[in-house]
Amino acid sequence: MQVRSNNKSTLRQGLKARHMTMIALGGSIGTGLFLASGGAIASAGPGGALLAYVAVGIMVYFLMTSLGELATYMPDSGSFSTYATRFVDPSLGFAMGWNYWYNWAITIAAELSAATLIIKYWFPHSSSFLWSVLFLVLLFGLNILSVKGYGESEYWFSIIKVATVIIFLTVGVLMIFGIIGGKSVGFTNFTVGNAPFNGGFFAFLGVFMAAGFSFQGTELVGVAAGESEAPNKNVPRAIRQVFWRILIFYILAITVISLIIPYTNPNLIRSDIESIGVSPFTLVFEKAGLAFAASVMNAVILTSVLSAGNSGMYASSRMLYALAKEGKAPQFLAKVNKRGIPMNSLLVTGAIGMLAFLASFFGDGVVYTWLLNASGMCGFITWLGIAISHYRFRKAFIAQGHSLDELHYKARWFPFGPIFAFVLCMIVIIGQNLGAFTGGKIDWYGVIASYISIPLFLVIWLGYKFKHQSKIIPLNECDLNPHNR
Repeated sequence: MQVRSNNKSTLRQGLKARHMTMIALGGSIGTGLFLASGGAIASAGPGGALLAYVAVGIMVYFLMTSLGELATYMPDSGSFSTYATRFVDPSLGFAMGWNYWYNWAITIAAELSAATLIIKYWFPHSSSFLWSVLFLVLLFGLNILSVKGYGESEYWFSIIKVATVIIFLTVGVLMIFGIIGGKSVGFTNFTVGNAPFNGGFFAFLGVFMAAGFSFQGTELVGVAAGESEAPNKNVPRAIRQVFWRILIFYILAITVISLIIPYTNPNLIRSDIESIGVSPFTLVFEKAGLAFAASVMNAVILTSVLSAGNSGMYASSRMLYALAKEGKAPQFLAKVNKRGIPMNSLLVTGAIGMLAFLASFFGDGVVYTWLLNASGMCGFITWLGIAISHYRFRKAFIAQGHSLDELHYKARWFPFGPIFAFVLCMIVIIGQNLGAFTGGKIDWYGVIASYISIPLFLVIWLGYKFKHQSKIIPLNECDLNPHNR
């Protein structure tokens, strides 16, 4: 096993090709697909939902190719923070690192809450606190063993999710052609009511943003690149999976749901964590005559939630470690144990996740709700940073006399890709809750809840900038040495 050393730090490069592939494959398959897709179809109609997911899918594809070029050339657990620090401005790198850590630390708390709700499907009178502690111990245990502990668990979590979607698509296609589940439905549900489009522009915009949240997690492969055995080979291979994953797992799944279940079905609107029985996947399986569908989907959704929590524990601890290594967080967080695990970062992250979860028990969850709201747009801010960093990296690479032939992986369609991704991310961020400004009276609570992460990010960014007087790095001064880590 290879070890990369840098002073006191020794992260183990223990993630194999199959781990990287499944981290890329499983990163965006979760409750966004298994649950939220139903609400998307109900809100914007089958055509509106498909169009929104296709648009966001294209954006994510370009973002991941940008990240693939960066992570292959310079694999680092600091990923987006490191790239922004080197190619844009150290203050942006500082803000992006803490933004990403916070996003995933709060996600751990959110997934603990979701897991306790899901488990109550089988054990309705059991203790929420007990289950949350058990799940936290499980996630901590998977991450404390070695980087392979995370990689191996994520591999099997992803296998379950991928297998479920493949079975769903197979059953769905057979139903569409009337082979099982009754007569053929054809395209009749695309002509029901206002279909294929419903709800107008704001409904489409809402689904557009929901689709963006569904795809968050695909960037995990950038963090994992820092501990990949052969990043030059494994990262490009994992990135190439993105386009086909988006096409197969989201676009085809939404098409199948739309063809079988009319968007006017009231159960689609109710598909959330507390209503597993009305997951669009469950509805399709039950229509096919599979009576045990709800129980099976409940188990699958539980693995998705645990997978998200597992990824959150891994990503946030590595980001905290990378920040400490660069002097942007307390130095004790840069220490790793003999197995190559940043234990202090892992402990702090787990503690913050648990404290945020405990906040959900007090004051009707007001504190927890605000924490969750504050993390709402953090993923989109990260994506903006990736697009900006890649654009600046490529410009600096050429400005300093390098040839593109030196890159092991080149993002296609440059500069269109990062510019397109930047513009769409900005649309999502600005349009997060435009509905709060319509209707004659501004919904200030909705505005603050939706946009609070923007001023928080700006305070961190500008605070560091004013304190350290950092400036945008000229292209010919950007540090392009991949070994300076």
